[in-house]
Amino acid sequence: MSPDLFSKLCIANILNGVSDGLRRYSNPSRVALLFAPGPDDPVQVFDPQDLLFGHETVLNEVFLVHGEHWRQHILSQIKGQPKGYLIPLENLGLSGLISFAGASSDFFYQIWFTEHHPDMCSIKPTEKWLEQAATLLAHDYTSCNPPINCSDYVLKNYALQAIADYMVDERNSHLGYDTKIQIPTLLDHILSISKTKEEGAWARGYLFFTDPVNIDAIDFLTMFQRNERPVISNIKHTRKLLVSVEGSNRKLVSDGNYVVGITIATAPEYAIVADFRGDHGFLRMGTQKVASFCDGNFYSTTRKNKLVELEELLLDSQLDIEAAGTLFGVVSGLIHKAGHSHYGSTMVIDLNDEPLVLSGHVLDPPLSLLDSDKYQLAAAFMRIDGAVQITPDAKIRGFGCLLDGQSVTWENMARGARYNSALRFSATTSKVIVIVVSADRPISIIFNGIELNGISRWKPVYQYMPEIFTLEQHLQGVQI
Repeated sequence: MSPDLFSKLCIANILNGVSDGLRRYSNPSRVALLFAPGPDDPVQVFDPQDLLFGHETVLNEVFLVHGEHWRQHILSQIKGQPKGYLIPLENLGLSGLISFAGASSDFFYQIWFTEHHPDMCSIKPTEKWLEQAATLLAHDYTSCNPPINCSDYVLKNYALQAIADYMVDERNSHLGYDTKIQIPTLLDHILSISKTKEEGAWARGYLFFTDPVNIDAIDFLTMFQRNERPVISNIKHTRKLLVSVEGSNRKLVSDGNYVVGITIATAPEYAIVADFRGDHGFLRMGTQKVASFCDGNFYSTTRKNKLVELEELLLDSQLDIEAAGTLFGVVSGLIHKAGHSHYGSTMVIDLNDEPLVLSGHVLDPPLSLLDSDKYQLAAAFMRIDGAVQITPDAKIRGFGCLLDGQSVTWENMARGARYNSALRFSATTSKVIVIVVSADRPISIIFNGIELNGISRWKPVYQYMPEIFTLEQHLQGVQI
């Protein structure tokens, strides 16, 4: 195998591993790489899915216009550093992207990019993922005959370790290096507890882990006898103990090895907190949300759709900013309530000057969503078959409304009648936004017959080897 082909294979292999791993952890995620193996090499681009589209001006300014200054800065950073030591560098701060930049004496420079999804608990584990990709690339690229498939496998299955790496580094930087908690092991225990039922029910309640030196500072409601404390690795026993804190402000406390007792005190700063909520839960470090977990895996999602497309539609409408913000707030609240309660529903936001006449139950007078009591009634209406009609003044005009229209060629029979009826109605009706909430949580925002949040620029990278271009070649066809 030629050196050039081997280098391309290393890069493509690692990029595919990152993309596949992040697809499972977050959403379909494009990944791109800019790199220069040596200090005199041109900056090269590997961007098979056009992730860097729209950022050409910044890339040209940093790497080409001021390229000499950039190279001298990196040389000063890696001077005297041991071989194989990767130095983190300042990121470019490109909007909508997560990145990691690093340099070393044996691989001059690389910066990895991926998408910043709007519903992420934290970008820090993803940054650690990109850092691991950079470390593996520097090793594989400069090795004579490495088992490069191992790098692909590591990056595809890096979620738990990425979270652990972030937590370990963050705790070490604030608490020192003498922490006794083995975070990867605890993360495994949390996932095991979340998969264990007790009398047919999933786990609910709080469990937090803090260093043994902090135990004496916690105000306990009660503690277990020292010689009889339950071992945290006894998953079935720990799951049973969670029943004692379910549905309350009580929390189980562990020192990483044993369940020590029960408290109502706030978890210490940088404690590892597992918030079990039945079929899912959240992982926190202190009060900071790091990830969610479900079905025995960690995910980046907050489990709340950010509804960016809906907010943009309302802001671009003829509503003033205050009215648009109010309407977005009440509608997003109803959407999240339906999602958390696992029932399907449809909302029609009717932006017409004269409300549409829909077949269904018309309310007289309309129900204001700004009244807390009526808001709860509105949430109940959403559980009834048919759509809820909402007007720009944040009122429900009707519920149980039937939606129909001419058949459209882009219907999706896999999505069911609720979704396809919304597509038909929206395609033939002006000034309406239709929101479909499925019982299994996906949310579709439909306008003019198009599902706006269903559009994705991600596309699979097939088995052929995409070309690696110099940055100058990459920018030739783009107006700077």
